[in-house]
Amino acid sequence: MPGRVKGIVLDAWSVMAYLQDEPAGKTVADIIADTHENGGSVLMTVANAGEVWYILAREVSEVEAESSIADLLSIGVKLVDIDWELTRIAAKFKSRGRMSYADAYAAALAKQQKYELVTGDMEFSALDGEVKIRWLTNK
Repeated sequence: MPGRVKGIVLDAWSVMAYLQDEPAGKTVADIIADTHENGGSVLMTVANAGEVWYILAREVSEVEAESSIADLLSIGVKLVDIDWELTRIAAKFKSRGRMSYADAYAAALAKQQKYELVTGDMEFSALDGEVKIRWLTNK
């Protein structure tokens, strides 16, 4: 799909795969690079960035969490603040299915921007068809 991607949205699953060098991490890096090369945006909500931060702070350290968020910013990931419009979309997704609220924000941003959501988190399967999803696997 190179040349046609307007942008992508990353969730915590895809970012953790990237940061922890999991098998899907290489694919995430390639998707980010391809998106930038084709003039697209790479977005992530502050809620999803917060999820990455707390996972790393809990599992490694707050210093590592801060460093990892700085690394994401340095490779061109743009953090999107949460406003009422985005919250309303996320709340609608959360009300309909079994997904975390942070995941609902990632889906809401992808829907709002008409971007592709990059994930391997099966919680999003309930939204397949409503939100364009690029499915990843850690195999």
